[in-house]
Amino acid sequence: MNTEHALPELDSTARGERDMLVKLRWFFFFFVISGFCSLVYEIVWLRLSMASFGVTTAMVSIVLSMFMAGLGLGSWLAGVAVRRLPGRTASTALRLYSLAELLAGVSALLVPYQLRLGHVLLQRMTAVAAWNSSRYYLLSGIWVAATLVPWCACMGATFPLLMSVIERMPGAESKRSFSYLYVANVLGALLGTIISAFFLIELVGFQGTLHIAGTLNAALAASAFIISSAALPYLPTQRNRGCAPKSLYGLPGKSIPWILFTTGFVSMGMEVIWIRQFTLYLGNVVYAFAGILAVYLLATFWGSQDYRSWVRSHKLEESTSSWALLALAAVVPLVAADPLIPIRIGSLELGGVRLSSIVLFCALAGFLTPLLVDSWSSGDPERAGRAYAANVLGSLLGPLVAGFWLLPWLGERWSLVVLSIPLFGLGALTAVRDLFTEPVQLRSRARKALKYGVIALLSVLVITISHDYEKKYPSAWVRRDYTATVIAEGTGWDKNLLVNGLSMTRLNPITKYIAHLPLAFMRRPPRNGLVVCFGMGTTFRSMVSWGIPTTAVDLVPSVPPMFGYFHLDASRVLNSPSAHIVVDDGRRFLDASSQSYDVIVEDPPPPPEAPGSSLLYSREFYEVVKKHLQADGILETWYPEKDGDAATRSSIAKALISSFPYVRAFESFDGDYGIHFLASTRPLPTVSASILAARLPPAAAADFIEWGPEFNTERQFNKVLSQERSIEAMIAQEPRAPALEDNQPINEYYALRSWFHYYR
Repeated sequence: MNTEHALPELDSTARGERDMLVKLRWFFFFFVISGFCSLVYEIVWLRLSMASFGVTTAMVSIVLSMFMAGLGLGSWLAGVAVRRLPGRTASTALRLYSLAELLAGVSALLVPYQLRLGHVLLQRMTAVAAWNSSRYYLLSGIWVAATLVPWCACMGATFPLLMSVIERMPGAESKRSFSYLYVANVLGALLGTIISAFFLIELVGFQGTLHIAGTLNAALAASAFIISSAALPYLPTQRNRGCAPKSLYGLPGKSIPWILFTTGFVSMGMEVIWIRQFTLYLGNVVYAFAGILAVYLLATFWGSQDYRSWVRSHKLEESTSSWALLALAAVVPLVAADPLIPIRIGSLELGGVRLSSIVLFCALAGFLTPLLVDSWSSGDPERAGRAYAANVLGSLLGPLVAGFWLLPWLGERWSLVVLSIPLFGLGALTAVRDLFTEPVQLRSRARKALKYGVIALLSVLVITISHDYEKKYPSAWVRRDYTATVIAEGTGWDKNLLVNGLSMTRLNPITKYIAHLPLAFMRRPPRNGLVVCFGMGTTFRSMVSWGIPTTAVDLVPSVPPMFGYFHLDASRVLNSPSAHIVVDDGRRFLDASSQSYDVIVEDPPPPPEAPGSSLLYSREFYEVVKKHLQADGILETWYPEKDGDAATRSSIAKALISSFPYVRAFESFDGDYGIHFLASTRPLPTVSASILAARLPPAAAADFIEWGPEFNTERQFNKVLSQERSIEAMIAQEPRAPALEDNQPINEYYALRSWFHYYR
C-alpha cells in the first residue's frame, strides 16, 4: 500500500466531513432563527389584525388559518420547484433559500401597512359589508389572505429548499434531513414564544419586535448567500424520481400524508380546546396563553429530538405502540382540567401541574410527525414539501372545526373525545396491520393486542370519570358559541357571570354608576347612548331607564341571552323600542359606524391584564371614541384599580389626557374597587350631587337607588363626588409609565415591570 498517497487522501476526506458538519450546524442555526421569526410574526400579525378588523374569534381563526395556509402552500410549491434543480449544485438551492428568508424579512415592514390599508378600505365599504355580517368576514378574510399568504409561503418554502441543499451534500444524513430541520424549527418557535411574550414586546413594542425579526431574517439571507458563494464540495443529487414512497406499518406509502393531515388536524384542534380548559386555572393573561404554547412547543421539541436519537438504533416500524399511547395521551387532559378534581396546595391552584397533562401528547406528536415525513420522503425535498403541506393543511382546518363546530355543539370534554377518535383508529389500524404483516409468534401478537386493549380501557375510564367545568354549577344556565362557554350561576346577590370559567362581573351598584354618572353630567338632556361590553346587562338596563335610544355591544354572542338570569325585568327592557343589542367587537363597531352619541360608556372585561383589553384602553381607541361623541358628549371608562397596578392606571390616565382636554376621575362608591374616568372635549364643571340628582328622570332615579347603598339619589351621587381623584397625582405615582398605545400595551405585557421595575 502506498501510504504517501493514501494519507493526504484521508486528510482531505476528513476535512470534507468536518466542513460538512460545520455547514450542517449552520443550517440548524438558520432554522432555529427562522422558527423564532415565524412565531414572532404569527403573534404580532394576529394582534395587528385584531386591531384593524376586530377582536372576534372569527377574525382570530381567519388570521391563523391564512398563516398556516401560506406555510403549506410555500412548502408544496418549493417542493415542486426543487424538482427542476436535479442538475444544479446546492449553491442554487441555498440562494433560493436566502431569497425566501429575505422576503420573509421584508414582510416585517410591509404587513402592518397592508393591514391598516385593509382597515381603511373596509371602513369605506360599510354599505356593502355591514359589521358582523358574513360579507364583512368574507372581504376581510380575502384581504388578510392576500396580505399574509404570500409572505407565509416564503416561510414555508424554507423547509424543502434547505433540504435540497442537504441532499446534495456528500455524506450528509439526507434521508432524515426533515427531522433535523424540524427539531431546529420547533426550538426556534419555542424561543420566539418565550422571548417575544416575556421580553421583546414589553421592551420595544409590537413594531419594534417585528423589526428585530425582520433584521434576523435579513441576516440569515446574507449568511446563506455568503455560504452559497464559496467553493463548496457539493454534488448534484442522484435521487431516483421513479421510486415510490416506502410503506410503513404495512400501510401503503400514499396513506402517510393522510396520517400527517390527521395528526395536524387533531393537534391544533386540541390546542384550541386546551386554551379554554386551562385558562380557568392559569388566568386570563397573555402569559397564560404563552405558557400553553411554550409547553406545547417544548414537549414537541423534546419528542422530535428523542426521535432523532431513537431512529439510529430502531426501525421505523417499531413505533407502532406510540400511536395507541398518543390516543391515550389525548384524553389525559380531561382529568387534569376537571374542576371536581382538586389539584392545589391549600388555596393555591396548581395550574402548571394541570397544564403538564398535555406534555405526553405533544411529545409523542413531536416524535411521530418527523418520523412520518422522513419515512415518506427519504430526504426528497419535493415529497417532504408535500407531506409537510398535508400536516399544515390539517393544522389549518383543526382549529376551525374545533372552534366553530365542536366546541359550540359538544363543549370542551366531548370535543376532546371526538378529536381523539381518529387517533384510536390509527392506533388500532397500526396494531392490526403489525400483527398480520410481521412474522411474530402468537405470544408476541397476544401481548401487542393486550397492550392496545389496556390502553383503550384506560382511555374509557378517563373519559368516564372526567367532567366539564360547568358540572361545578349544576343549576346554572350554560350557553356555548364559537367564542366562549358562558355560565350564569348563583342566587340573589351571589349571582355570577362566567366566560370560559372566569368570573366577569357581579350585581353591584358600580355598574349602575357607569351609566348614571356620565348621563347626569350632561348639561342638557341626553338623546342617546352606547354601552361597550354588555356583561350582566346592568349598565345597559340603567341607561335604558333614561328613556333614550341605547345600544349595547358585546363580543360574545352567548352573553346577552343571559340577561334574564340576572334581571327579572329583562324581557321588558328588551322590548323597549329604545333598546338595541349588537354582537360585535366594540372598537370595530365604532370604527365602522357613522353614528354619534351623547354618552359612550365602557367596562372592559376583567382583569385589566386580559389579552386584547388594551384595545379598549389605548390612545388610539380614545381617538376613535372622540369621533363618535357629540361636541359636548362624555366618555366614561371604568378601570378596576384593585385588580391592576399604579403603572397601568397612570398609563390609562396619560392616554385619556392625550386625547381629551378635559378628564376627571372618581373612586367607586366603596372607595376601594376602581375608578370612573370621565372625559370630554368640553369642560366638565364641578357640580353638586343635588344638581346631578335633579337631572335624573323618575325611572332613572328609581333604578339608581335600587341596590343602594343610599336611598336617595343625591346621597348616592355624593358617594363618588366626594372621592374625586387628581389625574396629575395618578400620573405622578408612576411618571415613567408611557401613555397606553396599541403598539405598547403595558397593561398586558408587564413581566419586566413587575420583576425589574422596567419602563420603556
